[in-house]
Amino acid sequence: MKVTIGVDVGGTTTAAGLVGPDGAVLAEASAPTHHRGPGTAGETILELIASVRARALEKNLEVLGIGLGVPGVVDVTSGRVGTEALHVPELAWRPLGPMVAERFQVPTFVDNDVNAQALGEWFFGAGRGARSLVVLALGTGLGAGIVLDGRLIRGAEGFGGELGHSPVKFDGRPCWCGGRGCLAVYASGRGIAEAARARVAGHPEEPLLVGAGGDPMRITARLVFSAAAEGDPTAAGIVEEACVALGAMIGIVVNGLNPELVILTGGVAASLAPLENRVLRAAEGFAFERALARTAIRIAPGDKRLTARGGAALVLYETARAEGASFAASSGRENPREESGA
Repeated sequence: MKVTIGVDVGGTTTAAGLVGPDGAVLAEASAPTHHRGPGTAGETILELIASVRARALEKNLEVLGIGLGVPGVVDVTSGRVGTEALHVPELAWRPLGPMVAERFQVPTFVDNDVNAQALGEWFFGAGRGARSLVVLALGTGLGAGIVLDGRLIRGAEGFGGELGHSPVKFDGRPCWCGGRGCLAVYASGRGIAEAARARVAGHPEEPLLVGAGGDPMRITARLVFSAAAEGDPTAAGIVEEACVALGAMIGIVVNGLNPELVILTGGVAASLAPLENRVLRAAEGFAFERALARTAIRIAPGDKRLTARGGAALVLYETARAEGASFAASSGRENPREESGA
């Protein structure tokens, strides 16, 4: 059986998996991204790939390629990570793709982690069978991946899909990207936690601060959702902001891209699942009624054990794209890469 190796590089944890042609994860390995110390993400990536590749050799499986999803903007042609690798800064400008390919002697592809995640959902998950879908990944930060009419949208410089840093409130809070009112500051784990810390500062009697043992830095998005469910008005206000912000972004996505499917995933999505109707009601205030009615909205909390499927799907997508590019070139198209949105 022919398999692929998928790698999900995170700011906290990196996971690698041996993925079968049906998306089944046959073997997996994970480790803290910097378990060997600051600046060691590259070493962790190589160790994890070597671990799952050894399992492939034990099982006499042929590895077709390696795909890596990295948090940041990626030059997919060179396999080089851009300076926007905020959570793994040591990878900035590093030729990660060529480094891995040289070490393991198989075709290697690198892309933004949520682009890879969108491909994983499209090939193997909730988006299987769709022609167009958008994934909103609500984790520590907030990323997005867009597949339109069977093509992954990357944009001219790799910034396609950075919907987390699109404004949903023009006079809103400053964002760590340098903008203002971005979706990420209202609906990501970091944004929700920071909003809560700011609102309880100087108020030791606030339930959120009491629940965090008096230490504002222990306030997490999960704690905010839990406190809101228990009736804390401060937490409830922050959660309501998150639901409205997500509704606004769904409206932007539905009106601007008209996909068949929108998937909300990531760690924050697990907390949002009970609030799905509130998010959808908010979206109704921003989206065309008929377009929204024809768009499936699914909340699929992230599973770190399955994130390797994104990298595996990246291998399959790029392999098929190369074959398609060759066909397009023989048909007289001068630049078939533009056909894919890369």
